[in-house]
Amino acid sequence: MTPAARVQAAIEILNEILDGAPVEKALTGWARRSRFAGSKDRAAVRDHVFDALRCQRSFAVLGGDDTGRGLMIGAIRAQGGDVSEVFTGDRHAPEPVLPTETPRAFRSDAERLDIPEWLWPRFFASLGPDTQASAEALRSRAQVHLRVNLLKTDPVSAIAALLADGVTAQPHPFCTTALEVTDGARKIAQGRAYQDGLVELQDAASQGVVAALDLQPGMRVLDYCAGGGGKALAIAGHEGVEVLAHDVNAGRMRDLPARAERAGANVKILTSKDIAEHEPYDIVLADAPCSGSGSWRRAPAGKWSLTEERLHDLTLVQAGILESISPLIRSGGVLAYATCSVLVDENGAIVDDFLQQNPEWTETFRKSWQVTHGSDGFFTAHLTR
Repeated sequence: MTPAARVQAAIEILNEILDGAPVEKALTGWARRSRFAGSKDRAAVRDHVFDALRCQRSFAVLGGDDTGRGLMIGAIRAQGGDVSEVFTGDRHAPEPVLPTETPRAFRSDAERLDIPEWLWPRFFASLGPDTQASAEALRSRAQVHLRVNLLKTDPVSAIAALLADGVTAQPHPFCTTALEVTDGARKIAQGRAYQDGLVELQDAASQGVVAALDLQPGMRVLDYCAGGGGKALAIAGHEGVEVLAHDVNAGRMRDLPARAERAGANVKILTSKDIAEHEPYDIVLADAPCSGSGSWRRAPAGKWSLTEERLHDLTLVQAGILESISPLIRSGGVLAYATCSVLVDENGAIVDDFLQQNPEWTETFRKSWQVTHGSDGFFTAHLTR
């Protein structure tokens, strides 16, 4: 495919997404219809789509409207390119740009920095002087991080194994298991280091949430909102810790058994009915459902689908999770609350409200990782009774 044809493909996919199609479904559908597209073509088109979604508001301003075509015109202008070189109307290329497809001035900081207008006051209240830098970071691609599986290897050996696969990685400062990939990210899944379970894809801040736990042999730890199981597997990397995983949507854990087998880890999956049979727990980790605002670089559609009502509903769910899991923990144990959000509404405010309503609990640890630190945005707090 020519560069112009890739842009045209991105326009068509973006129009499907803007009409309500899930991002991955739209991308997969295009790939199935476009057998002529090679792996480099698919990767380039995917990058175009995700770049446009991350910067949807600002690209629409620069491109003259909020269609897929407008977003791609805006993308080229944002990069300082010449749209007339791409929008030529030649075979498989987008039609030439019209006189009406002109940029206008930005009307607000939220529009310029690609944050929903209604969310901007909360975003600013949460991040203060880091607001602009954080918004800018969310407009760019996320770094690729790996977790070294200490059950099978060590960081130095993992880096060497990755290099043999054509993947260059270096230690990340957040924790000893974290690596940042600097080259060859698209070779990870086919490499031996990944397939043999030496490394696992996991953001450095997500690893930091687990590293902050004082995990000791003999502990029983419940990952209450396990999702795909990344944190459960990270916990299982500590020898002698009994790890149990649960998610209210069991389907989210469907890949966990295979991932655990590849890692050589022992993770027991629990249904909601099973949880009480194994209490009390030394630690219950609740990586609660949230806006995902700290990971919008990876899932940018979530930035635009979030509403004020949805955010309010999420805070009710988060508060409810703390109340429901607090009886499961032994006296002196730890309730570890976490989100991949940068919003105070979902982080400190939830913890503070719980502590106010449950004075027998005290906070012993609180930490935030911001997107400006080179990772996803994450929050965690440890509570003890």
